[in-house]
Amino acid sequence: MDQTVNKIGFWAGIIAFGSSVAFVLVQTLQLLRLLSYPYDEILIYGFSLAIVIPFLFEMLALYHATPIAKKIWSHAALIFTVIYVVFVTANYVVQLATVIPMTLEGAEDEIKILSQTPHSMFWNYDAIGYICMGLATLFAVPVFGKTGIQKWVRISFLAHALVTPLIAFVYFYPTFSEKLLLLVLPWGITAPLAMLLLAIMFKKGISPNTEFTR
Repeated sequence: MDQTVNKIGFWAGIIAFGSSVAFVLVQTLQLLRLLSYPYDEILIYGFSLAIVIPFLFEMLALYHATPIAKKIWSHAALIFTVIYVVFVTANYVVQLATVIPMTLEGAEDEIKILSQTPHSMFWNYDAIGYICMGLATLFAVPVFGKTGIQKWVRISFLAHALVTPLIAFVYFYPTFSEKLLLLVLPWGITAPLAMLLLAIMFKKGISPNTEFTR
């Protein structure tokens, strides 16, 4: 595997992993009422946004590392990653740059349509984004071998994909509650783990469906 691809995949994965762990910690603190507005939302949206580009580059590296015979799967994974990036970036930038500042100025009524509240437009943007992240990991599963580190990457990607129906249920269930949010707790494990294990695979210089190190 090209060493540039290895380095990009590794560091992008480490940054994505760190950002996702930070997001989970902040979300937990918010649910425990240990963080309040606006700091909770600034940190949640900020760390969520910090996941986006690193995860995109990690999946881009996976595409370039995949042998031709399996590239259709990593290409599909990359396409869904791009969809994830577009929707969640639009959401987080709007929340951080417009909604939160305007709300702090007491002008929340002017930008109510932009707020990410249950079943709002940007709520659905977020839902589409994370559903597509799950589909990206699902389509990437056939890329990996069934032994060594690739076996664990494969399992972590599949586990993350299996959380996706729960994410869809929580986002689109008619009545949202914090208790309902607890259903997606597995995301806080599967997402960081998938990002970390893929980064480790790149660190080892192992190409998908091979078990040799260059």
